[in-house]
Amino acid sequence: MQALQSTSLRASPLNPLQNKSNSSRNNAKTPKRVSFIKASTAPAVSAPKREKDPKKRVVITGMGLVSVFGNDVDSYYDKLLSGKSGIGPIDRFDASKFPTRFGGQIRGFNSEGYIDGKNDRRLDDSLRYCIVAGKKALEDADLGGHDLSKIDKERAGVLVGTGMGGLTVFSDGVQALIEKGPRKITPFFIPYAITNMGSALLAIELGLMGPNYSISTACATSNYCFYAAANHIRRGEADLMIAGGTEAAIIPIGLGGFVACRALSQRNDDPQTASRPWDKDRDGFVMGEGAGVLIMESLEHAMKRGAPIIAEYLGGAVNCDAYHMTDPRADGLGVSSCIERSLEDAGVSLEEVNYINAHATSTLAGDLAEINAIKKVFKNTSGIKINATKSMIGHCLGAAGGLEAIATVKAITTGWLHPSINQFNPEPSVDFDTVANQKQQHEVNVAISNSFGFGGHNSVVAFSAFKP
Repeated sequence: MQALQSTSLRASPLNPLQNKSNSSRNNAKTPKRVSFIKASTAPAVSAPKREKDPKKRVVITGMGLVSVFGNDVDSYYDKLLSGKSGIGPIDRFDASKFPTRFGGQIRGFNSEGYIDGKNDRRLDDSLRYCIVAGKKALEDADLGGHDLSKIDKERAGVLVGTGMGGLTVFSDGVQALIEKGPRKITPFFIPYAITNMGSALLAIELGLMGPNYSISTACATSNYCFYAAANHIRRGEADLMIAGGTEAAIIPIGLGGFVACRALSQRNDDPQTASRPWDKDRDGFVMGEGAGVLIMESLEHAMKRGAPIIAEYLGGAVNCDAYHMTDPRADGLGVSSCIERSLEDAGVSLEEVNYINAHATSTLAGDLAEINAIKKVFKNTSGIKINATKSMIGHCLGAAGGLEAIATVKAITTGWLHPSINQFNPEPSVDFDTVANQKQQHEVNVAISNSFGFGGHNSVVAFSAFKP
């Protein structure tokens, strides 16, 4: 979410109010299910530091999501592979007076079978998305319903973060206070607005008593959660973690706030081409929403229960630019060092990485800052392909990394990279294969997924196919 379109927040990093002015094979279908153990045949470069202890190796055994393309992982990735845009006019509320009137709004969301009707009516959408994505991920991991009794619930935790929290509940509570007085504020105002409640409610429903909290680092949130969850497993504090991010900020105050930051595209005449990473004519990001969740387990635990192993989490890193609230460092040091640390944690050499799911929000400064940082780390980029999931689903803020991690894992398991759409007039300095406008076959060896957020928060995670 870094890099706004104006300098209006540059007056002081601590006081933003100081200056107020300021071919046929491309139609191949995505396989519906991966094998229990999938090994890559890609040429491997030795990585002697790669973790070998099955108690500390972390594998992905389930994935769940809520997205503008629905709640099914395979359907979601099929839409991405087709280059379909999920962006359209906002009709959840009257957006006619806003300079930006479109986004990746979820329509027709149905939680039936996952949340009981009474709670469903009370919950903020960020909580509903979290619960549905979490339970669907467990189903994907063969732990749905009564199968959850297969695991030790005291050693299973939840770590699902959010950037904005229960924004609708908060907004409605403020409105009730102003219009009707304090006695008309719902007793659910605080519980459903605070950022930890997604993890808490999911754990309460499932009876999971392991590590449980949330992380809120703006648009870097999901990757921070994956990194922390994996470390709980590696330290022996948990056998299994449900981890990811959730967000539901397409409401008047959310849209208005980002408009005020001058962060959003205003391409109202053609919303589906508004999110155009690395294009010379990009004019800001497009808001999206949803949730993306992974089931992360120690290899030892997954193999003992005969889990469907989808991919392996190799490692990650988090750090801070320590530079500015919204702008990336001009020298790219924060991002480049975060990438380097993630590969060190993963035990991966530079030569092994051949795919990057980029942060790529379509902001003027942010897109190029990320590219420059990648070039600083990888001296030879000729074998690396990068793409931008946000070009189709928008920027889902705290949930972005979760939805992009799922796209990254699907790229590994299917051998297909989704396109970066809306590549009309590419920036000359982006001399990568950005999978422009059409999907490509690509055998992924090691993939990294980047996420960066307001406050200079950087997070990078690395995945690969599972190799026994």
